[in-house]
Amino acid sequence: MHSSAVFLIEFGCLILGLGLLGRLAGRFSFSPIPLYLLAGLAFGEGGLLPLVASEDFVAIGAEIGVILLLLMLGLEYTATDLVSNLKTHYPAGVVDAVLNALPGAVLALLLGWGPAAAVVLAGVTWVSSSGVIAKVLGELGRLGNRETPAILSILVLEDLSMAVYLPIVTALLAGVGLAAGAVTLAIALGVATLVLVLAVRYGRHVSRFVSSDDPEKLLLVVLGVTLVVAGLAQQLQVSAAVGAFLVGIALSGEVAEGATSLLAPLRDLFAAVFFVFFGLHTDPASIPPVLLPALALAAVTTATKIATGHWAARRAGIGPKGRWRAGGTLVARGEFSIVIAGLAVTAGIEPSLGPLATAYVLILVLLGPLTARYTEPVATALTGRLRRRNATSRGRTAPDPRGAHETIDDQDIVGRT
Repeated sequence: MHSSAVFLIEFGCLILGLGLLGRLAGRFSFSPIPLYLLAGLAFGEGGLLPLVASEDFVAIGAEIGVILLLLMLGLEYTATDLVSNLKTHYPAGVVDAVLNALPGAVLALLLGWGPAAAVVLAGVTWVSSSGVIAKVLGELGRLGNRETPAILSILVLEDLSMAVYLPIVTALLAGVGLAAGAVTLAIALGVATLVLVLAVRYGRHVSRFVSSDDPEKLLLVVLGVTLVVAGLAQQLQVSAAVGAFLVGIALSGEVAEGATSLLAPLRDLFAAVFFVFFGLHTDPASIPPVLLPALALAAVTTATKIATGHWAARRAGIGPKGRWRAGGTLVARGEFSIVIAGLAVTAGIEPSLGPLATAYVLILVLLGPLTARYTEPVATALTGRLRRRNATSRGRTAPDPRGAHETIDDQDIVGRT
């Protein structure tokens, strides 16, 4: 059979299968992300029926999926929102780095993998998956919730931190000298700062350039600008996701609203491809030997991420329910963790690091949508039960666990200005 025909059949079956899995998840009011990942495992390396003809296209589609997810997340907020939130929430970024990077570094040292592996595994456990979280926030209808700016600020701080972290890790793994590493870091920081300044100061000019009354032209220009900026950012060792996000926040008003409606179907398509691609490159046979340490690490860093989100939302004045929602939403790890682990695998510093990182990310990328949905109701129920028990033991009626601020927390939302 002709190669193009094989590609069309194979890729068509993949998309059809994703659509059916999405329907199944929708019937049970469940996020389809875990099903997409399991589909990737089934049809990837060591799976039931590995994909061959469409593998390269799926890889490109996965990159576009992450870019579109971050672009759409950026479109929800203005540049003013971003600067204000970063100024307000930068202490949360510090807490996030300490609480979530430390467990990975400690485990690597306990396993005897050495300092380089410790730095790598610290990054794997530190950074949440912006792609998964953006998808989950959209599916749960929480993009306008009061706690979402706190979540977004932590994600942005993590992504921007990667502009510093990735050059350091690359230099560490390559064994380059201090001077060469410093130059790489300076370039990455300069590019990230330049893109951020342009987005904040000249966003209205970008919107004017992109604006069009013709939906087709608007779609093409927005998508083209986003891919160019993402590609340039990645070429200069800054995350493509950061570049796409900053394009999103640079657009405002009617342009942002129009782009959101036009890009939503494309985002859903390529985001699904991204999650499948993640599973495709995981050999199921490599997971069992490292499953126990991966589970232990996942348990610890689930707790630390929930604590991070809870603390950040509380500091922002969010009510108790919003604090738990923020913590549960941040649990998923994904694209950056795999990129970081891939650098270590390529450098050959520790054979077991790759499978451990893969198992760890798979656990949390499956668990993340569940914690995003259920952390708040479970925590509210447990808190209410504890209050009633304490009140009963003191011989009086427990106060209503819902306060006035709690009602505001449920109802008040923030939108794009």
